[in-house]
Amino acid sequence: MIYFSAVGMVNALGNNLPQIAQNLALGQAPGMRRQTRWLTGGKPSWFGAVEGELPPIPAALSRHNSRNNRLLLAALAQIAPQVDDAITRFGAERVAVIMGTSTAGIHEGELALKHHQGGEWPVGYHYHQQELGDPGQFLSALLGTQGPAYTLSTACSSSARAIISGKRLIEAGLVDAAIVGGADSLCQMPINGFDSLESLAATRCTPFSAGRSGINIGEGAALLLLTQQPAAVALLGVGESSDAWHMSAPHPQGLGAERAITMALQQAGLQPQDIGYINLHGTATRLNDSVEAQVVNRLFGSSTPCSSTKHLTGHTLGAAGAIEAALSWLVLTTPLALPAQDFSLAARDETLADINLLAAPQPLGKRAILSNSFAFGGNNACLLLGDAP
Repeated sequence: MIYFSAVGMVNALGNNLPQIAQNLALGQAPGMRRQTRWLTGGKPSWFGAVEGELPPIPAALSRHNSRNNRLLLAALAQIAPQVDDAITRFGAERVAVIMGTSTAGIHEGELALKHHQGGEWPVGYHYHQQELGDPGQFLSALLGTQGPAYTLSTACSSSARAIISGKRLIEAGLVDAAIVGGADSLCQMPINGFDSLESLAATRCTPFSAGRSGINIGEGAALLLLTQQPAAVALLGVGESSDAWHMSAPHPQGLGAERAITMALQQAGLQPQDIGYINLHGTATRLNDSVEAQVVNRLFGSSTPCSSTKHLTGHTLGAAGAIEAALSWLVLTTPLALPAQDFSLAARDETLADINLLAAPQPLGKRAILSNSFAFGGNNACLLLGDAP
């Protein structure tokens, strides 16, 4: 059995677990705000930003200096004692570092390119900053680990797949511990890309509402230490699929998503009725919410409590799977109530398949949580967390 030995994260809800838990309970996110700096022409939209100072990158690792990696440092600081203990206990060669990202240091590349219009690259810029493989390489170099170290980039399922990869490395006997998770930072390329797809909301996003018009992009990081040392919360099961139906749209019946959920349930040895809460992918796009509601209704009916938390974090792209797994872990390890879906800005879409979208916070009942991550290209990943057997 694989356990979560430590969890750290930062996002629009807060810069540490107590802040995040408090604001999740209140249903408010200090970092969710209207900005005009990211879209071409100063077009306004809402974004989920991490507020406050982030730790600096050590001078010896300056080629890795990006906001993305500083977000990882902020999450790592919260679990540093447990990570150091794992490296000491198991040895550097027996610890893996598996990250997920969609952006890496693309923002630094954007700034450098703008500066280069004057004829020179900025001092301190290194192309390595924006390589998608950089987060895993950076953390491994920082910590001095010698086990497998790499980064996955499968759009919005990236860090969920990083967690799955860490689990498999441990089960295969290749390592004894895996530092898994991911980070994404706000930058113009994906933001304007989503806007060109007409998937970006101009207002606060409203998942599963009749008036939903698209996503709010957010930034953040989550790191989770996986080991076989017994802990309060276990990774009970995982599921993956790739339906490859369309470059950006989900399969109209959600067949790949259904396969991934079913796989996670089967691996955990659980039935749909055993699940106490589903953290929905819930992007607030017309297609995603409609298809996900269909799938949840087919498998779980209309009784299992569920909601999306993306109106509180923004869609953190490659970091979303790890952040939402960390939020699920937080619900399991604290008296925190299940987060409600906010329908104060727009009424619930009654044309969607009937699922138990929470209109108000309620306590977790059955102690197993399913977290869904459904990405472009039909790249689906599901994580099932729960009390250790």
